[in-house]
Amino acid sequence: MRAAARWSAAELIARTRDGLARPVQDAFANLIAGRAARRPLQHLVGEVEFFGLTLTVGPGALIPRPDTETLVEAALARFPESRAPLRIADVGCGSGAIALALASRLPTASVFAVDNASRALELAAANVRRWNLESRVRLVCGDLLVDFDPNTLDGVVANLPYIPDGEIDGLEPEVRDHEPRDALAGGPDGLAPLRRLAPMAARAVRPGGHVLVEIGAGQEGAATGVLADAGFGPVESIRDLQGIPRVLAASLRA
Repeated sequence: MRAAARWSAAELIARTRDGLARPVQDAFANLIAGRAARRPLQHLVGEVEFFGLTLTVGPGALIPRPDTETLVEAALARFPESRAPLRIADVGCGSGAIALALASRLPTASVFAVDNASRALELAAANVRRWNLESRVRLVCGDLLVDFDPNTLDGVVANLPYIPDGEIDGLEPEVRDHEPRDALAGGPDGLAPLRRLAPMAARAVRPGGHVLVEIGAGQEGAATGVLADAGFGPVESIRDLQGIPRVLAASLRA
């Protein structure tokens, strides 16, 4: 109803006895019909809250989820504000949620938001403009870290696709039918993108630089091995609010 009437939360409470204009009634009915058809709520209203930021979302990129805030919190712990300047790459940036969250909390950091999907980068560009962070968040259309020179980054954060291909058809319709498959499918075991990223990250970050990646349930052991084989360690496992290992964080061994 707030979306249909363009009301704030306070207005909704204050106007509960007000009649609704016909255009508002029609807009509300359309939203209800869309939700009944299992379209994601975030797509219907066009926005989502992530780490204190309101972001524009759409079918071109994965909807930012609360679990991914665990990745942002872990990155902030590894990139203290006192270290400046910082150069951080958000690989597979989607709508730009992680890059913008980091840039908003690290005022001296330059963040490279990398994706190979033009529709995702369009959403990210809209969100960068929305938060006036054009000077510190640079959008990069590319394949992971292929375009980055050696030893030029202080860190890499990544929420890459990690759902095993065989599990995608069993996901809820909101995800399976309305989110980009390329942002979900991680190969036979869900770790194919990470296996490509890890050696690229080891090349792009400076000695002692950090890599932080989001993982799926049950992937902690195998993903830790991927990072260790690339030269990162020791690998720290960080749990989300449900107690599931959600983020792996490690530094590049000198």
